Amino acid sequence: MLSLHTNIASLNAQNAITMTQQSLATAQTRLSTGLRINSSQDDAAGLQIATRLKAQTSGIAVAMRNTQNSISLMQTADGALNETTNILSRMKDLATQAADGSSTSTDKTAIQAEYDTLTSELSNIIANTSFGGTKLLNLGTGKFSAAEADGNGGVTFQIGASSAETSTIKLGTQLSSLDTALTAASAEYNGTSGAASTGGTEMTGGSAGTFIDALSSAIDAVSTVRSALGAQSNSLDHTYNNLANISTNTITATGRLEDTDYAAESANSVSDQLLLQAGTAMLKQSNNISSLVVSLLQA
Repeated sequence: MLSLHTNIASLNAQNAITMTQQSLATAQTRLSTGLRINSSQDDAAGLQIATRLKAQTSGIAVAMRNTQNSISLMQTADGALNETTNILSRMKDLATQAADGSSTSTDKTAIQAEYDTLTSELSNIIANTSFGGTKLLNLGTGKFSAAEADGNGGVTFQIGASSAETSTIKLGTQLSSLDTALTAASAEYNGTSGAASTGGTEMTGGSAGTFIDALSSAIDAVSTVRSALGAQSNSLDHTYNNLANISTNTITATGRLEDTDYAAESANSVSDQLLLQAGTAMLKQSNNISSLVVSLLQA
């Protein structure tokens, strides 16, 4: 129908051009940003999923740092206990030497002097070994002590992006046993203040042989604590590897949702540009239709 008031062909062409322009703008935005989802209008459901995945990825990254820090903390404690074992082994050697009948009183006095020095260092290690300014093994204020943690020497590590993903190591009981064993090996030992006295009589009092077994028990007590630390460190190593795997797959999933497919969007952009040119040409022609009405009137 020819009409002066309503040019249907022109209206259709304008609508087609508007939609093509919108499609072209979307394609060019995606090509410019590298993202398929630039606003909620692009993909509301996809945006929600991608946002949740990115929040999880961020939390996992922090949890991975947590596991590394936790491993470092336990390695610090383990290193201190390793040196404690070395000291106790030397003290056991001294006790064995002092218990021998060939040792003179002068020998025992010299042995006692070294024994006291080792006791002092032993006390210092247990009382003052720290990580980031926090004491670890001190029975009164250490991070693993029952008084400082949850009532049973528990330390909880956050190893995931949700509140339920935690891991706890409890050393309160083992540290108490260690403290008892070290006290039995040397009355001058003080693992709380670290200020051990230096006037012991373990090697000069005629009963050095009784300390051999006490020192063996102390070495076993140290090994028990180290075993718990090692097991937890190994567990956190596996946790870290698992978190790395989850993070990789989560980031990949987010990329599939958000990243631009450059091949597809480039093709869409070229197609929309051609359609826009064609639409513009058709709009120009449709606007000339009204002139046909004038031609009819002139006839």
